[in-house]
Amino acid sequence: MIEIKIPSPGESITEVEIASWLVKDGDFVEKDQEIAEIESDKATLSLVAEASGKINILAKAGIPVPVNSIACTIEPNTTNISDNAPQNIFEKETIIQHSTIEKIKITPLAKKIIQDNHLSINNDFKGYKKIQKADVLRKISSAKIGEIIPEHRQFTRTKMSMLRRKISQRLVAVKNETAMLTTFNEIDMSNIINLRATYKDAFQQKHGVKMGYMSIFTKAVSDSLKEFPNVNAIIDGEDIINFNYSDIGIAVQTDKGLMVPILRNTEQMSIAEIELNIAELAEKGRTGKISLEELTGGTFTISNGGVFGSLLSTPILNPPQSAILGMHNIVKRPIVVDDKIEIRQMMYVALSYDHRIIDGRDSVGFLIAIKKRIENPITEMFGDDIQNALSL
Repeated sequence: MIEIKIPSPGESITEVEIASWLVKDGDFVEKDQEIAEIESDKATLSLVAEASGKINILAKAGIPVPVNSIACTIEPNTTNISDNAPQNIFEKETIIQHSTIEKIKITPLAKKIIQDNHLSINNDFKGYKKIQKADVLRKISSAKIGEIIPEHRQFTRTKMSMLRRKISQRLVAVKNETAMLTTFNEIDMSNIINLRATYKDAFQQKHGVKMGYMSIFTKAVSDSLKEFPNVNAIIDGEDIINFNYSDIGIAVQTDKGLMVPILRNTEQMSIAEIELNIAELAEKGRTGKISLEELTGGTFTISNGGVFGSLLSTPILNPPQSAILGMHNIVKRPIVVDDKIEIRQMMYVALSYDHRIIDGRDSVGFLIAIKKRIENPITEMFGDDIQNALSL
């Protein structure tokens, strides 16, 4: 019997939750197969089978369990049972034909409860791909006396994951423990758009990734932080810690919630290096492969709500950092240029900051410094040798 223990996501973490089991108790699993997802308050990890065999699940999903406790055991000397082999009727799923010619799976126990309570698979479980006991019991519990609530009046209740609960606590703490203010500006994106159009094909061919706006803004932020060191600082008790490097957090939306992977020493990176690192960390975040180390630290954060169509927002600080930049959607607007009205591609930007450490002059000046670099990328950021700056 092989014991599979709960791994430690980091030194400071003593308890985690199994977000979901990817296999069922008694299933045959292969060696190195992912069998569960584990969540801490900072990261998501995968639990992997250390051998092939029959799995015996000991830890329930959604309940906190100590690190290094036994999550499951595997009997290595068992073989895979084919679908044709006899099984317990309450374990084997059957496939029934839906009236709309759509095949759905249903467990025998779920089918029996449906029959005993005179429910209709076609009406009460329309759209389901798989029906289990819990689905049927949820339908029954939501019923009025003797009848099922109409489909448009139903609801589901899902327990918040440990990661989501921690995010919620941190966001509320920011509002209560900082003097957060937000200043806004707008940026003419025309020159950056033209620059990308000119070099995007060569950039992608050379580096294997697209040249996005996030890498350009990361470069502009890193340069601007050198001018305004208080924006690149944190409060530690009664001390202020200033950093001579830029570790930029890039906010990434995932199915598990908002994650902020950290790019280390962006002040030393080229656009290509920034873009490659962003792509790698974003993929890790979405697939749950990101490590705790890649999520900790950071001196500044950038969040791009524009990818979801946001025109303007007030980003919330990522503690203990003192500032965060919010990027937004690029929209054509009429702008006065040299006393003439022109249609330009414009973006609103927002800087939320902790007023305890950053004054209005620094916050506004920092945002203007970013605006200057984005609007004049050749003269203010890349220099005349643009191809060398883009590593082409």
